[in-house]
Amino acid sequence: MAWATGRAFNEGKAVGKMAAALRPSGWWQRWRRRLSARNGSRMLFLLLLLGSGQGPRPVGAGQTFEYLKREHSLSKPYQGVGTGSSSLWNLMGNAMVMTQYIRLTPDMQSKQGALWNRVPCFLRDWELQVHFKIHGQGKKNLHGDGLAIWYTKDRMQPGPVFGNMDKFVGLGVFVDTYPNEEKQQEAQKRRYSPGVQRVFPYISAMVNNGSLSYDHERDGRPTELGGCTAIVRNLHYDTFLVIRYVKRHLTIMMDIDGKHEWRDCIEVPGVRLPRGYYFGTSSITGDLSDNHDVISLKLFELTVERTPEEEKLHRDVFLPSVDNMKLPEVTAPLPPLSGLALFLIVFFSLVFSVFAIVIGIILYNKWQEQSRKRFY
Repeated sequence: MAWATGRAFNEGKAVGKMAAALRPSGWWQRWRRRLSARNGSRMLFLLLLLGSGQGPRPVGAGQTFEYLKREHSLSKPYQGVGTGSSSLWNLMGNAMVMTQYIRLTPDMQSKQGALWNRVPCFLRDWELQVHFKIHGQGKKNLHGDGLAIWYTKDRMQPGPVFGNMDKFVGLGVFVDTYPNEEKQQEAQKRRYSPGVQRVFPYISAMVNNGSLSYDHERDGRPTELGGCTAIVRNLHYDTFLVIRYVKRHLTIMMDIDGKHEWRDCIEVPGVRLPRGYYFGTSSITGDLSDNHDVISLKLFELTVERTPEEEKLHRDVFLPSVDNMKLPEVTAPLPPLSGLALFLIVFFSLVFSVFAIVIGIILYNKWQEQSRKRFY
């Protein structure tokens, strides 16, 4: 046993000497420490960049990259949403913050709610991904009314268009779940032509300069840019909608089949949207109802290359429009008069009135004098 122990000790010493002989010299260790520190710093920077969501991500095969813009995005947990002036998102109406979603309207009659971003968006090209869920107890065609996603000049303005104001200025994308036009045709016992029939739920888009009203009775058909059927109610998997605006080209796609694949819905070239508008989403229920939930809103800035000709063509606009689509012109209301302007108008009106009275008195006296001379 003692012999074995001594042999093991001698072998350990031999191994130690060999390791010492193979150990790198001092300059090698110092160089390795510098390299490790430098690589560690780079790795930490990349991790922070990816963790913050600000890193570029390629989109498609072209020279397009997207950057998540947190000031325009919303996801779980919904800390501070709608609670104060520091929040990036405001709630309106019956909208409520839950642990897993934000409920715009519950499955109850005559409710409306909205969620609006407080920060105006000045991005030139962007993509908005919306994760939503529509579900309720209503059976076929006994549910409503749907939800809308907005990019508009005004925010927090309740109204009849899916919970938002009518004659809005900007872009509206509607997920309509109730066929008003078809039901009215049935009520009037008129045949609804299959050639124009739309299957609901139905997604449509509308660009407005403030002059158009959304036609509820016809489900927005007169003013829609395009649309597609989207069976999105009471599904057991996630449903998504993406709105992409690149080089004045509007594209709307959906992922509602549980396959994690985007499917085309609407594609419209020549759409001109000003910068500085607000993103929001809203919903409304009437005699029929549904739960309308928003799980997340993620906005990405898209960086795309433009030719000098495209730079000239894609200058900023100040009013929404669509090429080859005539929108009625809006008469801008006169700005209200300031206090100084109102005072000056009243002052000069009084001076003019007094001057006119004095001139009138002078003329009257001269007329009386001439009358007396003729009498004598």
